[in-house]
Amino acid sequence: MEWNLIDKQQEFLSLLQHQGKSFNTVKNYKADLTCFNGFLIDKQQNLKMSFFTSTQVQEYSQYLDHKYGSPNSVRRRVQALRLFFDFLLGQNLFPENPLKKMAVSPKVLDNPDPSSLQDIINVYDLLKRRVEKSEGLSQLVNARNIIVFHLIYGAGLKVSDLANLHLSSILKDKKNYRVMVEHPKRDPYSVPLPSIFQKDFQFYESRYKEILGHQELELDELLFNANPYKILSGGLSPRGTELFFEEIRRELKNLMTAKSLRQSCIFKWLNLNINHATIKEWLGVTPSYSLELYLEEFKKDPIGKVFKDLEEEHA
Repeated sequence: MEWNLIDKQQEFLSLLQHQGKSFNTVKNYKADLTCFNGFLIDKQQNLKMSFFTSTQVQEYSQYLDHKYGSPNSVRRRVQALRLFFDFLLGQNLFPENPLKKMAVSPKVLDNPDPSSLQDIINVYDLLKRRVEKSEGLSQLVNARNIIVFHLIYGAGLKVSDLANLHLSSILKDKKNYRVMVEHPKRDPYSVPLPSIFQKDFQFYESRYKEILGHQELELDELLFNANPYKILSGGLSPRGTELFFEEIRRELKNLMTAKSLRQSCIFKWLNLNINHATIKEWLGVTPSYSLELYLEEFKKDPIGKVFKDLEEEHA
């Protein structure tokens, strides 16, 4: 069967969008696949491809090494192409994934660059003011954003984790709340939330259920997507979370991202002397994951890397 590479790449990117991948993630995949197309054009190979040999795999590896100086850039482009060939494999267009055996350099981790504690306090204060000064659906959106903030700084969740949470993911024990994180390929685990989460969540949950009732909607997702007039769907996509942080950066003129806020949470746990194995469990990483970069940054600037749960600052 004859097929066009560009058409299949567009199908692949559309699938990523449908799966809720963020705008930037899809854009990066597109750039990575465009790089592959450039390689094929450079080798004068028709984009209506029907095979990709082990020799071509090695040539592409050399092409990437020559074109990009960063091992992480090479690694990302190989991973993008590997996933694309998995997609082609699923459509029975290839008998196997030719990228499976392609060796790449191990990922080089960047030094942590957390948001400062003062920026974190400023963001939380802004979000609280927004809730107090708004009403109706606008107030609910602001209350939702506080929950997003708590789940990242309070529990160290990734943006991709947020998209899959349900109301039942928030667990209540005798004293505090925990959030249950579930992944299809590993056992679920729960992370404790700071005590400041309780009041904010109780307000959010009651308003959320109230507005769902008014709109006659039945959603079990913890977060939601909305326009100024109504809730559109359950769940908040990674792109939706990115837009929230973009808005915060514009208003407060800071550099906070979901990633920098999550890194601040890791430093907070280190300040609290949480066992490293427990931190890794809460982050959802393997026991072999190293916290060494965080420990090194802490040694360089112990005063600047002091982070606390917000109730200490807002007692």
